[in-house]
Amino acid sequence: MGLRRELTTFDATMVVVGGIIGSGIFMLPAIVAQRLPTGPLVLGAWVAGGAIALAGAFAFAELATLFPQAGGQYVYLREAYHPLVAFLFGWASLLMIQGGGLGAVAITFAQYSLRLTGRDPAAAWLVAAIAIVVVAAVNIAGVKPGSRLLNVLVLLKLAALAALILGGLLLPHRGPVPATPPPAALPAGSTVLAFGAALVPILFAYGGWQGVNLLAEETSEPRRTIPRALMFGTAIVITVYLLANVVYLSALGRAGLAATPTPASDAVLRIFGPGADRLISAAIAVSAFGFLDLTLLAQTRIYYAMGVDRAFLPALARLHPRFGTPVLAIVLQAAWGVVLVLTGTYGELVDSVVFSDWIFFALTAAAVFRFRSMIPVSGRDPRAFRMPGYPVVPALFVAAAAAAVVSAIRTNPTRSVVGVGLLALGVPVYALYAARRGRAEAA
Repeated sequence: MGLRRELTTFDATMVVVGGIIGSGIFMLPAIVAQRLPTGPLVLGAWVAGGAIALAGAFAFAELATLFPQAGGQYVYLREAYHPLVAFLFGWASLLMIQGGGLGAVAITFAQYSLRLTGRDPAAAWLVAAIAIVVVAAVNIAGVKPGSRLLNVLVLLKLAALAALILGGLLLPHRGPVPATPPPAALPAGSTVLAFGAALVPILFAYGGWQGVNLLAEETSEPRRTIPRALMFGTAIVITVYLLANVVYLSALGRAGLAATPTPASDAVLRIFGPGADRLISAAIAVSAFGFLDLTLLAQTRIYYAMGVDRAFLPALARLHPRFGTPVLAIVLQAAWGVVLVLTGTYGELVDSVVFSDWIFFALTAAAVFRFRSMIPVSGRDPRAFRMPGYPVVPALFVAAAAAAVVSAIRTNPTRSVVGVGLLALGVPVYALYAARRGRAEAA
């Protein structure tokens, strides 16, 4: 029995939208405004970030038509480079990127949920652990239940953002824009550097479109469905992000946006009046819960693919006899997330390897060049997706990803060194399982 193809184009598009839109759009615009001196530059940076995300989506769409297999990015890295590169991507995803993210976002969900219900936030760790267990149970019960839950959460998230955007565009704002000092003038020649610095949080806010590629074996007609989902989903997010920033700038001004750590809440208060900021708290809680669902729905297919390859625990490739889901892969990721919540170490892991995510993004987009030479376009199925603007578009994306890595290292070199060390620990683990696989094949 294999994985079940139950996801439609709508389901796949919701995976893309849910993978990108998290809590970032409610908070990160303030950081972007702090780094740029004018509203037009702020909007220009979000446009540039959207273009980079779309270029990445184009690259992943082409790769999906070549290798419509569970594991997505893991498979592309394995086929383009070496199984070790793919293993290190899976290793980083399990222990740090997805594991740390799961723990951190579970705490975010718990804190906002407790705040909304007036409960003691000291119990956030318990609510976070319970949330991970509940979402894991839903996803073990089948890919369709997990997808349906995600669809509902994404639609609720979009509804909250639509209320913010429509209110900001159509309703008069209450009271004057808060008085804030004018921004200091940037030194001559530093605008480009400031623009690059502003792109770092924007690229993080736009990340996540690749989750749908992990579900290729559970998607109907993946060679057609996944490229459509990537295009539609990324376009939806770009539109929502730009309109949200237009509203933030309209309601708060560039300086006011830069001065607040909670731009969405402040904008809603000016648009709708007192008490309306609870809408944003609810939206952040919903967004966080949606991320938990997406992590256990899509990212666990990386570990399933590793189990199939016998590159890691072979038991990860086992499917539930009734539900057809990679139950042990889901349990492993959920259990590690709970451990990180209970020990409070998720933040350290996330900080250590934020840069590694974009290393693998760069390597994956660069794989388009390798596959163009290994599998010429003339020899592919005429219906296979080919990214527009080749070779300029993938080259620009690789350059942007490399710049993000450099910026992350410069921002927190200590954590980056720790991240490299954690990645290096994966090398002997890979060697151990490679040796076991070699002995089994020789027997």
